[in-house]
Amino acid sequence: MAFDQFGAGPAHFSQFSGTDTYIASDELRHSVNVAVALARPLLVRGEPGTGKTLLAENVAEALGLPLLRWHVKSTTKAKDGLYVYDTVARLHDSRFGDGDVKDIAHYIKLGPLGQALAAPSKCVLLIDEIDKADLEFPNDLLLELDAMRFRIDETATDVVAKERPVVIITSNNEKELPDAFLRRCVFHYIEFPNRELMAKIVKVHHPDLTDKVLDQCLEVFYGLRATPKLRKRPTTSELIDWICALQKAGVDLGKIGGGIPFLGTLLKTEQDVELMGKRARA
Repeated sequence: MAFDQFGAGPAHFSQFSGTDTYIASDELRHSVNVAVALARPLLVRGEPGTGKTLLAENVAEALGLPLLRWHVKSTTKAKDGLYVYDTVARLHDSRFGDGDVKDIAHYIKLGPLGQALAAPSKCVLLIDEIDKADLEFPNDLLLELDAMRFRIDETATDVVAKERPVVIITSNNEKELPDAFLRRCVFHYIEFPNRELMAKIVKVHHPDLTDKVLDQCLEVFYGLRATPKLRKRPTTSELIDWICALQKAGVDLGKIGGGIPFLGTLLKTEQDVELMGKRARA
């Protein structure tokens, strides 16, 4: 079902259709627009290099909204995204007299989620690689993502969102996310681009590339990705970098006999480079 049939939601709602530098599939565009219309977080999965993080940047650009980034680490706690009470700075000021230590609010620093909820207008919040955190992290976000408000205990202040932010959450599928969390999200898996879509993506970054050279590059690229026992298959960003290297060096793929020039731009492990070297010598 096309999103146009689903409905556009509030009167001020703008639809995402990609940008000049981000080519989105029809399915991805519909998922973004449904998530915005339903005011639900969009959970995006896909192998590295499929543009999960770039999606948030381009949604913000397309909708004309500011972007806040929350890059999750293994030590990240949900409360860190709301606010941090800087007790060290307050202690420093109390010892050296550099600030008004009675004003606790001065030492409250909002995190990315806190900034999104306190923002004066709608924004886009990227929660990047949520599966890096511990298993309790997604569940700890549920209350704030549902209620769109939180309380700063140290100042007894309630922060309530004036407008619900567009929340985009990425996952590399390193661990399973809780069912309760998944129920509250719109989900989309970004399939790796097929050859036709990849050609459009490459053309955005290399508009002067001839069709012949593009076909040669894609032949090599998808041939590498289809190679058995490859530990890390090359991704879109590596293909774009590789083509840039070829152009700067003036390499004509049509005149290359064996081997792949600048192989280290496409493959990033010693085992994979060695594997391809053995195949070239065979």
